[in-house]
Amino acid sequence: MTETPSLQAVLDIVEELWPRSLAEDWDAVGLVAGRRDSAVKKIHFAVDPVAAVVDEACEAGADLLITHHPLLLRGATSVEAGTFKGAVIHRLIESGCALLTTHTNGDSAVGGVNDVLAEILGLQDTAPLKPAQDGLPEEGLGRIGTLPQGTTLGEFAARVFGILPAVAGGVRVAGDKDAFIQRVALCGGAGDSLLGAAREAEADVYITADLRHHPASEAREAAALGSGRPYLMDVSHFASEWMWLPAAAQALDRLLADRGYEVEVAVSGLNSDPWDFVITPGH
Repeated sequence: MTETPSLQAVLDIVEELWPRSLAEDWDAVGLVAGRRDSAVKKIHFAVDPVAAVVDEACEAGADLLITHHPLLLRGATSVEAGTFKGAVIHRLIESGCALLTTHTNGDSAVGGVNDVLAEILGLQDTAPLKPAQDGLPEEGLGRIGTLPQGTTLGEFAARVFGILPAVAGGVRVAGDKDAFIQRVALCGGAGDSLLGAAREAEADVYITADLRHHPASEAREAAALGSGRPYLMDVSHFASEWMWLPAAAQALDRLLADRGYEVEVAVSGLNSDPWDFVITPGH
């Protein structure tokens, strides 16, 4: 016989999958809104707790919205409904939908954002770029691994472009498109803090998002003093993390069922990448 779990029961299972202890010190993860004793019949997964995503979840009758990105990462002094964050909080509470964030804990965990991205790209023998201080050897930020067969940087960039959700920014690459690559480092989301770790891991290419001019330029200059590697591949922050959602939903659904709970779990199909179009030379 199946039963409907409480929000607290779902939180307990989420803690098994993506422990809060794996979150970075600066992060804001966990329950943002919701009553722990309320029933959860429908769960919605998304990358960003933006207004359109919250509306989608509430209109679908979700009792819990799980997002990768925090709503209150930088805090707020007011949740007055005339502000973006306030409007989101009011919409959630008035609709009876809780909000839960799994951010850097979802990045670092086994089966998290980086493991899923590495698996989709076909990497083998993976390990964290920055191992978790108090976690398992397999836990930590970023991943480094090896492709079963080497390829050129250009061919691999095309493969990455074809795998990720289509967004305006596409894929930007720094390096010789004909260069042979096989050892790949990656970090879903913004990962310029791991540029040095990717170089130390002797990666041929490092895939991440939100690479700023100065860190990218300095990383390329440092690489030029040696082998010229790692080459850089800059992808959409949203796209790199959306890939985790179906796997996360499946993992949670499986554990809920194992505990005798019946819950409907869905993944948002909305594109919450902030960019709408890009103009490139010749266009």
